[in-house]
Amino acid sequence: MRAILLASACAVATMAAWQPAEAQTAAANPSDERQDQEVTSVGEVIVTATRRAERLQDVPLSITTLSQDELTEKGIVGYEGLATETPGVILNRASANFNNFTARGIATNGYNANLQSTVAIYIDELPISSNGNSTILDPSLYDVERIEFLRGPQGTLFGSGSLAGALRILTHAPDPNAFEASFLGDIGVTGSDSLRQRYNGMVNIPLVEDQLALRVVGFSRDEEGYLNNIGTGVENSNSLESWGGRATLLWEPTDRLSIQLRYSHEESDPQDSSLVNPTLGEDTRRSDRPDRFSGVMTNYNVTFDYQFNGANLTSSSTWSDYDALFHVDLAGTFGQTIAFALDADAWDETFVQEMRLVSDPGGRFDWVLGGFYFERRRDVAFNYRSSPEFLAARGITGLPDEYYQRFNSYSISHEQALFGQLTYRFTDDFWVTGGLRYGSTDAQAFTEAGGYNSNYLVNALFGIPGPLTITPIAAAEGVKAEETGPSYRASVSWRPRPSLTTYATVATGFRGPIVNARAGAVSVLDPTDLVIPYGADSDELISYEVGLKGSWMNGRLAANLALYYIDWNDIQVQANRVSDQVQFATNIGGAYSRGIEFELRAIPAEGWTVALNGALNDAEVDDLSPEEAAISGAVLGARLAGPRFSGSLLVNYNFDLFQSAEGNASVSVIHVGDYPGSFPNVPGQPGVVSPTYDWTEEYTIVNATLAAAFDRVTVAAYVENLFDDRSINYVHPEAFVDGKYGVNRPRTVGVRLGYAF
Repeated sequence: MRAILLASACAVATMAAWQPAEAQTAAANPSDERQDQEVTSVGEVIVTATRRAERLQDVPLSITTLSQDELTEKGIVGYEGLATETPGVILNRASANFNNFTARGIATNGYNANLQSTVAIYIDELPISSNGNSTILDPSLYDVERIEFLRGPQGTLFGSGSLAGALRILTHAPDPNAFEASFLGDIGVTGSDSLRQRYNGMVNIPLVEDQLALRVVGFSRDEEGYLNNIGTGVENSNSLESWGGRATLLWEPTDRLSIQLRYSHEESDPQDSSLVNPTLGEDTRRSDRPDRFSGVMTNYNVTFDYQFNGANLTSSSTWSDYDALFHVDLAGTFGQTIAFALDADAWDETFVQEMRLVSDPGGRFDWVLGGFYFERRRDVAFNYRSSPEFLAARGITGLPDEYYQRFNSYSISHEQALFGQLTYRFTDDFWVTGGLRYGSTDAQAFTEAGGYNSNYLVNALFGIPGPLTITPIAAAEGVKAEETGPSYRASVSWRPRPSLTTYATVATGFRGPIVNARAGAVSVLDPTDLVIPYGADSDELISYEVGLKGSWMNGRLAANLALYYIDWNDIQVQANRVSDQVQFATNIGGAYSRGIEFELRAIPAEGWTVALNGALNDAEVDDLSPEEAAISGAVLGARLAGPRFSGSLLVNYNFDLFQSAEGNASVSVIHVGDYPGSFPNVPGQPGVVSPTYDWTEEYTIVNATLAAAFDRVTVAAYVENLFDDRSINYVHPEAFVDGKYGVNRPRTVGVRLGYAF
């Protein structure tokens, strides 16, 4: 399948060069016109963040958008580059397929173990974000229509988990009126000897003019690693192999009806984690076997769209299968004194249905009405292991193999909601908007019979040889966690001039409640340690925001500015019992986050573009009882897990190379401040600083690109992380792993070759 997808997309892209000259000229003209417009003005962006097509300037919330052209120019193929382009957003990246975004400082640590992420991630209509224990596939960002990063709570239109924002990856629909094809190849060298290869291809084929079209996309990534694992003896161990593609069929039998069928398949297989242990040396990690966070995702979508007189109806149905590996060496829990690891295999089956009716624009009232249904079953096979070498050395016997505990569990979760949003326009330049979502979430976990446990940990830690006692694990049914209630949004917008919009917004967000799988459990290693609590209720968040979006000087200067204050209460937090590192979730009092975000884009002279974005944020715990402090490790005044300042500067220059070619040179500077990786104290031991408590490092990265465009071919040379800044950009909050630090990718130098028809 991999060969077919790539060969189909790339081969047809090459065939495009043989099309008649008239067709080539017709296809080229729109692009040429767009380029001419971009030279003289910043341009206008249309988004669908409110479930209707609107000018970005008129949407009363903070949104950063990226087109496919911008992604290609910046070399962004996954999550890594999205955060640096979005004010107030950072990416907590332990490894490929192991990511969590933080927006506006709304996070207590970068891992979110047992907790739903605070930023929802959508591929078209499918939510793919999950809790911090789970791998979340890094999707390919090639041939996307647009990326929209919505900041602030988005509970009204995007449901639970969008506590601090929502990332929308909107893929390209087929075009029944134009043959299109493209190819993008990227070959680079990371560090001194690690080869990075990325290949992408797309073809759009009109099958019936004005009615039927097929669009196929394929991609492959083969990236050698740059870390050495002294435990496995593998150099450049964190290599990545990833491939996949999608096919979309669009049928428009009438002017009113369109039907879209989409199939996508992606496989991402990092060969090892990217976390390091600096005490072992630079770019060095240790595990007895590779830590694996692999993912395979297959999606099927059917979307119907019908235009009534006065309103548009959309129905989107998505089925998704996701298989994942979560294999990690946990020997760091006990300072490498015993063999201790988890090999967990997971399988998700998800169904999502959304229907919405959206009024046609142009009247006093604009409205959206919709319904949402989500169901996911997740099966996990938990296999905790020792190693044959350790068992033999300690004289421990009685196990059927190296696994001292095995059991299978599954969970079923639902979310259903009705939502609506209404805008009333008093005048063309003054309007108010109100939105409401009322829904429910529930989740319940089950343990299947047939597994077993043993007294391995006690015998291994205390040096007790001999046969272990095997205890069968009985079937168990967890308590169902349920939550029902509303979330809302209200805003007022005023346009004092056609090119300037101001707004004020209040909005809420939430996450579903959590029941701890080991609720009530006493530690077998230390009975005096804290007892695992029942779980965590839904947290609550309300955000107040004012902002402006405008352009000046005939479009040569554009700016977006937002000021916000967020009140976050009943915060869901993750902690680990110190004696055995059992994870659990609980609630603590409250915190605030306040800040300012800005995006500036200017064309100071012909050919020059300057873009500056940044965010200042102050977020800390401001409500905490002694009991909450003891169980969570938090303290009053503790910083949340986000930098006080982050931002980026891009300077771009377009120039004529010669008659048929255009040159482009750009330099970008990215700065991220430091922040804590977790709360400072040990849960259950008030006042004792956690051994895993640490801060990331403040860093600045410089990237540069020099490109030449020849009609349909573009060639670019680039360098990422020009000055090879190797600062720590992530701190893992748990004692499980030996390596707890993520570092910036080493300097990478490469060449991109693009072709478009």
